[in-house]
Formats: sequence, C-alpha cells, structure tokens
Amino acid sequence: MSPLSSLTNRIFLGSAILVTVAIGVAIYRVNRPVTDLVEEDLRVGVSEAAALVTDYIAARQTNFSTEAKLIVDLPVLTNAIATADPATTQSPNDLQSAINTVQGVADDYAALLSPDLFVVLGRDRRVLARGGRLPATLVPTQDVIAARPQAGQTWFWPYPGGLLQVTALPTGGASAGMGAALVLGFSLNQAAVENIKARTKSDLALVANGKVLAATLDASVASQLAGYATSRGTFDVSLGGDDFIGLVQPLGSQAGSAGGPVAIVLRDRTERLRVLRGIRRDALLTGLAAVLVATLIGYAIARTVTRPLRAITATMGRMAATGDLTQPPPAEGRWDDEDARLLARTFGQMTAALDRFRRESAQRERLSSLGRLSTVVAHEVRNPLMIIKSAVRSLRRQPSPEVGTIAASIDEEVSRLNRVVSGVLDFARPIRFDLAPADLVEICRDAAQAAQVGADDVPVAIAAAEPQMPVITDAERVRTVLVNVLSNAQQAVRACNAAAPPSPIRLETARGPAGGWRIEVIDRGPGIAREDLPRLFEPFFTTRRTGSGLGLALAKNIVEGLGGAISIDSTVGVGTTVRIDLPERTAQREATA
Repeated sequence: MSPLSSLTNRIFLGSAILVTVAIGVAIYRVNRPVTDLVEEDLRVGVSEAAALVTDYIAARQTNFSTEAKLIVDLPVLTNAIATADPATTQSPNDLQSAINTVQGVADDYAALLSPDLFVVLGRDRRVLARGGRLPATLVPTQDVIAARPQAGQTWFWPYPGGLLQVTALPTGGASAGMGAALVLGFSLNQAAVENIKARTKSDLALVANGKVLAATLDASVASQLAGYATSRGTFDVSLGGDDFIGLVQPLGSQAGSAGGPVAIVLRDRTERLRVLRGIRRDALLTGLAAVLVATLIGYAIARTVTRPLRAITATMGRMAATGDLTQPPPAEGRWDDEDARLLARTFGQMTAALDRFRRESAQRERLSSLGRLSTVVAHEVRNPLMIIKSAVRSLRRQPSPEVGTIAASIDEEVSRLNRVVSGVLDFARPIRFDLAPADLVEICRDAAQAAQVGADDVPVAIAAAEPQMPVITDAERVRTVLVNVLSNAQQAVRACNAAAPPSPIRLETARGPAGGWRIEVIDRGPGIAREDLPRLFEPFFTTRRTGSGLGLALAKNIVEGLGGAISIDSTVGVGTTVRIDLPERTAQREATA
C-alpha cells in the first residue's frame, strides 16, 4: 500500500507542502526587501558617519582657531615675542632672557588651553617656546612646522598613536614680525576615535603613510585597513570574521595626496545582519510551528472524512461476511464531514432498500410458487364445486323447507368459494391488457354505477376537474379496480354506524402532480389501523371476516401493470383515501403476479 494511497496522508502531506511553500515564499518576499533595505541603510549610514567625522574635525578646527585668536594678539604674548627678536636684542644673555620670558608666557597659556602642541614662532620662524602634552621626541617641532602648507590653514601630522591636527595663526601687534605665529595642535588619538564612534555609531580608523595610527577595532585586524586608504566609494572588507562596509574620508589639506591622512569609517554588516538572521530564525521557527499546526489541523480534517469512510467500509465488510444487510449504519461523529455523513446516510438507505428488495424478491418467489400451486389447486377445486352446485340444484327441488334452507346455504358457500378460486386464478396468471382510447370520467361513472346496484349501497359522488379526461388504457381493468375500491369503501362506511345515514363516498378525478391523471376515492369510514397499512396490498391479507384478501393485491397488479401507482392513506376515526395515478398513455406490456 502506497503512503499516498490514503486520503488522510494526501491531505496531511498536501497541507504541509502548501503551508511550507506559502511560508517559504512569504519569508523570501519579506527577506529580500529587508536585506536590500539593510544594505541601503548601511551605505547611507556609513556616508553619514563619514560626514560626521568631517564635521567633527571641522568643529575642532573652529574651536582651535577661536581659542588661538583669544590669545594670539594679547599684548603679553606679542610683547614677549618682540623682545625675543635678535634684531632688537643687544646681547645673547638678553636674548636668552627674552626667550625664557616667551616660554613662561607660553606655559601659562598652554596650561589654560591644554593643547597637545603649543609652539610660539618668532619673526625669523625660530621656535621661541614649546609646550603641550606631546613630547618633542614624539612630535619633532621643526618637522611639524615645516609641513605647514600656508598661514591660516590646518594640517595633520601623524605620530605613533594618533594624528595631530595643527593650526597656525600669525601674531598681531605693531612690534610683531611677519613670520611670528602661534601654532596649536590637538590629537586625534585613540580616545578621540572612541569619542567619534560613540557619536556616529560606526567604527573608525585613522590611516596615514600606509599605517593605521588609531582605530576602534582590535589592532590585530585594524592593520588590514591600511591597504584600503586609497579606495574610492564604499567597499566591503572582512575583519575578524565580521563583514564591514567601509568608506574612506580624506582629512585636511593633504587630502588626495599619496600617504595623506584619511579616516576610514566602517559599519558592521554582520552585526546588522545578525538581527536580520534572528528575524529569519524566528520566522523559520514560526513557519515550522505553523507547518506543524497546519499538518495537525489537516490530519484532523482528514480524519473527519476518513473516519466515517473506514466505518462504512467496516460495515460493508461485515455485511459481505455475514450476508446480513440489517447491520446498523455507522454512528455519525460530531465533527464528521457533511459529505461523509451524507454518504453514510445514503449507504444506510441503500442497504435498507437492498434488504427490502431481497425480502420482496423472496416474497415474489414464494408468491410465484404459491401462484403456480394455487392455479393447480383452483382447477382441482373448481370441478368438485361445479358438481356440488349441480347437486344443490337437485336438492332445491325437494319440498322440505329444511332441505331448501340447507341447499341455499350450500349454494351461497359454493358461490363464495368460486369467487375465491376466480380471484386466485386472476392473481396467479399473467394479466394481459387490451389498450384502447377511453375517457377516464366515463370509466369512473360506470364504476360508480356498478358499485350502487343494491338498494342499500352507499351513494358515490363524482367530482371531475375536467369534463373529459382522454387516456389510452384498459378501461375494463380500470373499472374493475374502481369497483373493488368503491365496494371496500362502501363496506367500511356501512360498518361505521348502521343507524345513521351513510356519508357519501367521493370519487374525485384531477390532473396528477407529475403528469397523467389522479383518481381519489375518499370515505368517512372507521379508518385502518396504522400497523395494518403496510400489509394492505399483501395477498390473502384482509381485515374483513368474509374477505379473500386478493382484491387490493389484484388492483395493485393491474394499476402497476398500466404504468401507474396506487397508495392508501387512512386515519382511525376519520376515514380512508385511496389514490390511483394513471398515465395518459400506457405502453403495451403485461404484468404478472
């Protein structure tokens, strides 16, 4: 047996595949734009971070310039610079004393500004004073000054551990020489790049002359960034197992020169995508849970279909094994599929119909056998009856009253037996119909007239919906059926209340609901018990003491042989209605009992 041969498994698998594909497509449709959005956000973010680095450095330059301008033209500093001019100094001792004075003034101002480099230059560009946190061994004064592009500009000087941002302003005053200047330097060191990282939410590396001077990344991986100092636009780089997107931002007036200082701004793609991977993982887990739930629901739904099918199959197996068609249909579950319930009900109706058909077939077989036997018996009985009837005629000639009475009784019983024999013969042998055009209204009138030949017969009232009802049928057979039915109705009415005037029997004819014609015989007799209704058309079943039980059975054979139907509705104490439906045209055929 294939796993897919089961409806449960097919629904189970189909639900799982459908949900999996739907969730997969949904995750893909969501993941693709989200990933693109993250990439775009990284590019925009790294560009904004680079702009913030430039703004940060520009703001520092503005601060340096503002602070330098506060002291560059102060008389104390300008006068000290003027006294240290060799052109105006008389002796070396006085010159040294003036230089010491400039150094003292520089130390006072350096203490106020706290720069990393504080240099006072004389008119001849000699260094008159030097201060700041960075020692001369780390940042050579003359080298820094020599790198000065021109007055009023900022330049950068790399040193181990950072990048020195330097600003030079000429000193004012009438006594100041044209070459005199104040040089201030502030470092972009490890603390500075950490500060920039906190502001920009990005990693940063300062690179100059092919070396990484300071970086927020670990030194073991930051050294790899030196090779990207000349890159243009954004670039991708893998550092320490993480993927970054980077952008090179040139610094100062050396921007674009070989080995010039640059700031490399980095955004961690792995960290950003890690959040996205978490979302994907959660979506995947949610999808798996949805697949599991959908699968369980699909299995439960499949069970609502397959459970009743299995129950029906089991019932069919028991019927096949035992031959018992009366097996009860499977009980309906609360959650069973409506179509499965309909199938179970239809199956129950089918088995009931098959059982009824089997019983009817068996009964027909018995009746057929009984009919053949009855024909033989009827022929054998009829001959002695004729002899007895002839003998009774002889007895009637006797003058004795007692003999006449006995002869009359014998003659009456012989006539009754003869009628029974005739009924048995009519029921047992095939019925042949003589079909011809006729008027159903006229047939009903003839039958009513035949049923009222006696003075004590109950009157029959005829009500026809149309003046003429043409049919092609066996008029004599239909008349016989109507006479039989009317006679039964008259006997029922007479038995109801012998003292009161009998209620007329209504014989109504009209168009049938499914085409053809309908005849109804309605009486107000005592009615028929409910338990007797199903047996009224059985042969030899009768509720009257003197009845043969063959009249209605023969009437049923005739009506059905003519392609019609006969039924009886009755209510005890109210009356009985016999309905006969006949087609307008009967096909030529014959019916057998």
